[in-house]
Amino acid sequence: MPRKRKLLAELSALQRSSSIPPSDALENLNTTPDGDSSPKSSKYFATEKKKSFQLEADFFSQPCISLAKSFLGQILVRRLPDGRELWGRIVETEAYLGGEDEASHSKGGKQTQRNAAMFMKPGTLYVYQIYGIYFCVNVSSQGEGAAVLLRSLEPLRGLDAMRELRSAARKGPAKPLKDWQLCNGPSKLCQAFGIDKAFDQRDLTQDAAIWMVPGHELPGEQDVVATTRIGVGNRGEWSHKPLRFYLRGNKFVSVVDKKIEREMAVMGPSPCS
Repeated sequence: MPRKRKLLAELSALQRSSSIPPSDALENLNTTPDGDSSPKSSKYFATEKKKSFQLEADFFSQPCISLAKSFLGQILVRRLPDGRELWGRIVETEAYLGGEDEASHSKGGKQTQRNAAMFMKPGTLYVYQIYGIYFCVNVSSQGEGAAVLLRSLEPLRGLDAMRELRSAARKGPAKPLKDWQLCNGPSKLCQAFGIDKAFDQRDLTQDAAIWMVPGHELPGEQDVVATTRIGVGNRGEWSHKPLRFYLRGNKFVSVVDKKIEREMAVMGPSPCS
């Protein structure tokens, strides 16, 4: 038979003999013309990649303050129902220590149906609603009732999808959001990543729709600003404790503390964001 027909017949036979794509084909599915080697649309590859590189249970099993700092520079990944993936670098967090922390939902060790996730194993998502409209997402840590609030992300991938989700949550016509406006606040972050109460009590180490992967450029101590938390109200000394952490000089942070940053500038040059 003609050479072309012969090759097609051989290819058809090969496809019938195996339902798993060869390794080089998987690599091709994962590589774009510009050399980007991050997970794309192949469900097979994304699953394998997730298992290999996601942050595991031992990462989340840290004291609350340590985890809040360790989150900075790590990447939150959200897979939407249509298969699109959203990636964002964590640039701002807050630690809520539970027990004695007067600003924590678990102060006094009180456990309720609402805050149950704060008492679950490290890496469990705690999602709660504010003003009856917006959501905030936290991650449990070591410590009874302790959790870290994710305040802001630097969008890395899936920005168009983030804009769609933010636009759907906004009332009436509005100007297109700029990149730095997509995730610069805890509720904005949840809108952009499609996170709602259905994510409460999910395990970041096991869930197929949301997980974390290691960041490529992790900050040093000199890159991290430690300042007071936002919106905790009058909680005595706990209103003034430096339990909010963000990447110094990063434009995707929700609120900067200029006073603290000026003090840090005296000690050394500001890092690049």
